[in-house]
Amino acid sequence: MPNLSVGIIGMGPRGLSLLERLIANINSLSIRQEIIIHVIDSNSIGPGKVWRTDQSKHLLANTVASQVTVFTDESVDCEGPIVPGPSLYDWAKYLAYIGFDEQYDEEIIKEAQELQPDSYPTRAFYGHYLRWVYKRLIENLPSNIKVYSHVTTAIGLDDLPIGKQIIYLKDEPKYLIVDAVALSLGHIEVALTDKEKELQNFANNLGLYYIPPSNPSDICLDDIEPGEPVILRGLGLNFFDYMALFTTGRGGKFVRKEGKLKYIPSGKEPRLYAGSRRGIPYHARGENEKGAFGRHQPLFLTNSTIKHFHEKVERGEKINFKEEVWPLITKEVKSVYYAALISSSDCFCKSRNFLAEYINVSNEDEEKNLLNKFGISSDKWWDWDKIAYPYKDQKFFNKRDFDKWLINYLYNDFFNAKGGNVSNPLKAALDALRDLRNEIRLIVDYGGLNAKSHKDDLDGWYTPLNAFLSIGPPASRIEEMIALLEAGVLEIFGPNMTVECDSKNRCFKAYSPLFENNIVEAKYLIEARLPSTNINRTTNPLLRYLLETGQCSSFVISGTDGSRYDTGGLAVTNSPSRIINSKGFPHPRRFAIGVPTEGVHWVTFAGIRPGVNSVTLSETDAIAREILRLTEDSNDGLLSISEEVLC
Repeated sequence: MPNLSVGIIGMGPRGLSLLERLIANINSLSIRQEIIIHVIDSNSIGPGKVWRTDQSKHLLANTVASQVTVFTDESVDCEGPIVPGPSLYDWAKYLAYIGFDEQYDEEIIKEAQELQPDSYPTRAFYGHYLRWVYKRLIENLPSNIKVYSHVTTAIGLDDLPIGKQIIYLKDEPKYLIVDAVALSLGHIEVALTDKEKELQNFANNLGLYYIPPSNPSDICLDDIEPGEPVILRGLGLNFFDYMALFTTGRGGKFVRKEGKLKYIPSGKEPRLYAGSRRGIPYHARGENEKGAFGRHQPLFLTNSTIKHFHEKVERGEKINFKEEVWPLITKEVKSVYYAALISSSDCFCKSRNFLAEYINVSNEDEEKNLLNKFGISSDKWWDWDKIAYPYKDQKFFNKRDFDKWLINYLYNDFFNAKGGNVSNPLKAALDALRDLRNEIRLIVDYGGLNAKSHKDDLDGWYTPLNAFLSIGPPASRIEEMIALLEAGVLEIFGPNMTVECDSKNRCFKAYSPLFENNIVEAKYLIEARLPSTNINRTTNPLLRYLLETGQCSSFVISGTDGSRYDTGGLAVTNSPSRIINSKGFPHPRRFAIGVPTEGVHWVTFAGIRPGVNSVTLSETDAIAREILRLTEDSNDGLLSISEEVLC
């Protein structure tokens, strides 16, 4: 009989990290008892669903190869041992060096050979890396550890006497009895909103085609015929996925002629019409100049500042994001922008002198005086409104004017991105937002903000703004978008895209209020975005079961004024992230990490980066060590029930 049995439900990158941390800590703590680990995923063990290896080669990861890892390094703040391992890029170079592996076909080997540190790998290639990590862990297990994989869906979880838990599995003739359970479920399925149901019913009744928010790699697009108009609502990362699937995914090609990218249609493409409220796509990510480990070192969101915020929360006070945190984010971004601007036209020493003085600026007048002192003209001053809404001072007399402006805007965005995330002032500043995610999380996580500020300022305003500015596509996608616009395969509506159901003409109708005469009618409407995380609407069978039986709860922020905000995130304690039930009590042997906890944590979709003290690695290490503390009870006989019971 094992002394300890563990269930990990969800085996994408976070579940894989938790498995690695369990094994590493077992070795470090010299635990000699037999330990059973059950890993469960409905798709694949290692890649999970998002990074599965059978998805289209036209879908790219949104992080460069050298900044993807599963392993710890010296930057990670954790109690457990540091066990380094190869990043995705390091693994690719190993694969390219050996030149052959019977596990991988020629296409995978070719990608490995061509991949550069700052290249964006395909998602399938990322999945192969994760699968390799899992295989390596299993092949090097100590003799006292056994890992059993279950490619199925966990549909229920209950407590048993003497600290045990039972995991119910779909379509399997057995269930699992374990001592501890960790959920790392990733993106969860949710029920449609009332508006989405209305659109779905309209489509079903008239034989139209409506795709609600979902991962494009999960959708079969074969029924959409060539030449048919397709309306895509959303201009973020999902839009670029659909753009690729409908073009190069259907045999089209991008070619460079006289230095300019051109699109050669295959004839199988539909006619794409896309838009969003903002009306322009996410900013392209600046080409990486920071290497694998580089990041902006905060000047204002420092450890002492974060400690001050924590002390305020401990006194029972809540933080107002827009009044207290946003000004510090603004100063961080401006400091990077102006320093890069000075360096680009002068010298590094001068930019360093600027920063030494800028850190003491306390108001707008002092800032203007300093900018004038360093010769920065007012037309180059940072302006959030112009960056968030670059067309706000433009006058478009017709749709053609907007189209011309958009092409020029996209070209500028592309060339800025090619300038790099250190050298180009704009892209350096926006990349700083990405670097600051850890600091912001330390302030806003676990209900640090007051209820209204979390709802309106963080979720309603800053999070979508941050996404638009800092987590956009590779520069190559923007260049491809330009080529598709110029080829007539793609058209953008303009700001404040509006979608209507037209029963009379039996179609969806879309337009921008700026150009009401430019109306598109189509049988096909695609929501080009992921569904929001909300366990109150989840259709995930395990979370649904836990919610309905009161074994988990949604994280609610309560204000001192009596206000309440239900974030929709899975409620967990501070590290090691124990799941909290409907009565407010944490489960001593049940844990959760990742996307379902969005609301308790912020930007849980962020992947594991090497060299930057990744929060995910600290979390998985803390959970692993807490689980392994259960081995201290092994001598009292409480951990001696078999890990598997046949039905």
